[in-house]
Amino acid sequence: MSFVLFSRAKTSMTTAAEALPGRETPILEPGLHHVLGTPLAPPFPDGTERAILGLGCFWGAEKVFWQAPGVHTTAVGYAGGFTPNPTYEEVCSGRTGHTEAVLVVHDPAVLSYDELLRLFWEGHDPTQGMRQGNDVGTQYRSAVYWTTEAQREAAIASAARYQAALDRGGFGAITTELAEAGPFYYAEVYHQQYLAKNPWGYCGIGGTGVSCPVGVASAS
Repeated sequence: MSFVLFSRAKTSMTTAAEALPGRETPILEPGLHHVLGTPLAPPFPDGTERAILGLGCFWGAEKVFWQAPGVHTTAVGYAGGFTPNPTYEEVCSGRTGHTEAVLVVHDPAVLSYDELLRLFWEGHDPTQGMRQGNDVGTQYRSAVYWTTEAQREAAIASAARYQAALDRGGFGAITTELAEAGPFYYAEVYHQQYLAKNPWGYCGIGGTGVSCPVGVASAS
């Protein structure tokens, strides 16, 4: 990713009125996963669930999830914003409201949503606001977009548990956006499974080193 783009990125959210208009046509006709060989787009197998997570640059973030057992497919794209079918350049301008996100389709019998959230929390620093390490801008904000009521409850409880763990580790408040999922717009084909195609490519993933408790009833 271009550090020129990083330097120009905005750290304050745009509004729906200020957002770029976008387009009606998707910028990607999703094909097959470069690593798993599974379709990137629906229909997905019965019994699987969708999760949408943002944890900084989506190149490294996607690899975290496609390596996990129980994952059917992953894809990178743009979520949480206003502009329909945005391009990467538009998202990096800070004028779409989107964050870089990963769509994870998983079998909850093998990989529970709580365990997926553990990978999410431990894979980045959720206390950094509109940045992740050297990557600065609204498109790098931490986010969990739930797709079901059960996911909503699990995400809120998991954030509380991890905040307690971060407090003990001397970290600040979680800034992760927790919200209902809206449209997920697939990113351009060259972004999909980027680190499988470019093994020495840029990866900005780095966590706090604080473990996330899973399935703990209390945050205390």
